Amino acid sequence: MIKHSIIAACVVMASLPCYANDLFKTADIAAGKKLVETNCISCHAASFGGDGSEIYTRELRKIKTPSGLIVQVRNCNTMLDLKWFEEDEVNAAAYLNQQYYHFK
Repeated sequence: MIKHSIIAACVVMASLPCYANDLFKTADIAAGKKLVETNCISCHAASFGGDGSEIYTRELRKIKTPSGLIVQVRNCNTMLDLKWFEEDEVNAAAYLNQQYYHFK
């Protein structure tokens, strides 16, 4: 039951219009970069080859909004049991936005 509620909340959050500047204005991008380099790159490289950045730059990427980016980071955090705080998720998403997504 709780899992279904979390999924529903994530779907609603991902569909809401928002601006990256609002979501990421207090983010620590340097901390986000460290989290991504330490926890994300090896998995993405194993899945996509190279340095793993193709997951962010592929033509048919799944992420279309800033809130969708945070939802995906949260999904990875949960699936990999990283135990990141919400602040860590936002920091990582802000770094990814700066490097790859460039949401306004």
